[in-house]
Amino acid sequence: MGFTYADITLVNAGDMEVAASGLMPMESVRMFDVRAFVDSGASSLVIGKNTKEQLGLRVLRTTIGELADGSRATCEVVGPVEIRFKNRATTCDALVLSDVNEVLLGVIPIEGMDVIIDPLKEELTLPPDRQNIARYYIK
Repeated sequence: MGFTYADITLVNAGDMEVAASGLMPMESVRMFDVRAFVDSGASSLVIGKNTKEQLGLRVLRTTIGELADGSRATCEVVGPVEIRFKNRATTCDALVLSDVNEVLLGVIPIEGMDVIIDPLKEELTLPPDRQNIARYYIK
């Protein structure tokens, strides 16, 4: 088994709110496409300092993140970030690791978009039984 990557769009959700209220043009919303590493062992969206700056995300707080090797790092929590994949979208906060250049897509945004990881094809995909609409568990 190899690694799974997905082409996603990251959007400054704060900009989207301002644009929706008519206070800025929609074309000024900060967003860009990126190829993200999909990791079901990670909980959150993880971005690097450059991505945070490109999107103009504000710092909400700091936290301690545990890395794959068991070490811990102090991380900024920034947001809100809208994540788009195919016909799905979700909004969440992101952890910032200053020495990371790759975007990591963890379980919280994966679940928020109701998408699945296909390990055989090494791709993120829509569930076959609900291609057109996401399902959320409310109970």
